Amino acid sequence: MYRCEAVTLEGFVQQLAVAYVQHGHLFYVSGVVPEGKDPWAVDRKLIERYGLNISKWARARAKVGGRASVRYIRHGRFFVLVSTRGTHEFFERERRILDVRRHPIRYAGYSISYRRGVDRRWHVSVRIAPDEYLRLKAYMVGLASHRSVENLAAEFERVRFERYAAVRRQLLNMLRAVNRVRKEAGFEPVPMSALRLRRQIVKPFGDGLN
Repeated sequence: MYRCEAVTLEGFVQQLAVAYVQHGHLFYVSGVVPEGKDPWAVDRKLIERYGLNISKWARARAKVGGRASVRYIRHGRFFVLVSTRGTHEFFERERRILDVRRHPIRYAGYSISYRRGVDRRWHVSVRIAPDEYLRLKAYMVGLASHRSVENLAAEFERVRFERYAAVRRQLLNMLRAVNRVRKEAGFEPVPMSALRLRRQIVKPFGDGLN
């Protein structure tokens, strides 16, 4: 049975970014299941349309033959179809196919893209989307001169985004901005140890096998 419904937002982002985009699924379409329409009916329709319920051996044979690998994942009513390069009905039937290298997948405040790093290699990038990041940074800076170190540490802990590498950098940038304000006000800085920087690994589809 093809498993496609992520039970948590964290699992959805992890599966999409680490299992799919990182492994070459760079072309995508996304959408939202309309209210009043059964999401599981949409799942079944897309799984059948694109022949997704096949074994990993069948996928391997298809890859050798130049066929693209297509995957589908949904969280709540938001869904994404992703594909590697190759021949597939996906490229014939879908109209607005985007490339994640140029158009990040944005959902629930996350931005998922594929970028060239400082090592000149391509890597998946999961970060807080720009508008959400600026809102969150402004909020934290606004608290900087009015809260204790312990209170600010608790606020950083409540930041809901999983600690992917780009998210960690964004949090460190926020911390530096907060501490600049605190320094100007003559207050004790918030130590870097106040930040939780380790990402939690989850099971995207629940307690069963991923």
